[in-house]
Amino acid sequence: MDVGSARFSELFGSFPTPIAVVTATDGEGEPFGFTSNAVCAVSAARPSLLISVGKGSRTLPAIMSSQAFAVNFLAASGRAASQVFASKATDKFANFEWRPSGIAQGAPLLIDVALSYAECRVENAIEVGDHWLFIARVEGSAVFPREPLLYRRGDYGVWSPQNVDVEELSAL
Repeated sequence: MDVGSARFSELFGSFPTPIAVVTATDGEGEPFGFTSNAVCAVSAARPSLLISVGKGSRTLPAIMSSQAFAVNFLAASGRAASQVFASKATDKFANFEWRPSGIAQGAPLLIDVALSYAECRVENAIEVGDHWLFIARVEGSAVFPREPLLYRRGDYGVWSPQNVDVEELSAL
């Protein structure tokens, strides 16, 4: 079956993903951010990750100029943040407390709604289709004792682990 954009979206919408808000500041210190589920660990030996940023994103110029960003993985309490940062609102930070990263050029850290965050410095940028991929070194991080927010097929959920016997599942 041919994989067009609709099929591709269906493919990646078929499983739950964590939700992150990627943030950066521009040369004047103005904060920018967008909701993303396109974050990937690259290496633990040299802690690094990858993000994908659409060419039309208002956050893209801030990442390009600062060469730094923060990835705020959202906790269950971050649903409103996910929705606001996915929108075209002009002041996305108005209703959220944040502090500037001392490592990632002041990129906003959304402490109150984050499950965890990574403070990153760009090491490589690759243009692919209508996106830019940024491979970045994780130079700071924090993890909080909260439940993660997940997203699947336009719906939100919260991780709810169950003790499931893997052998029992394979028999199904």
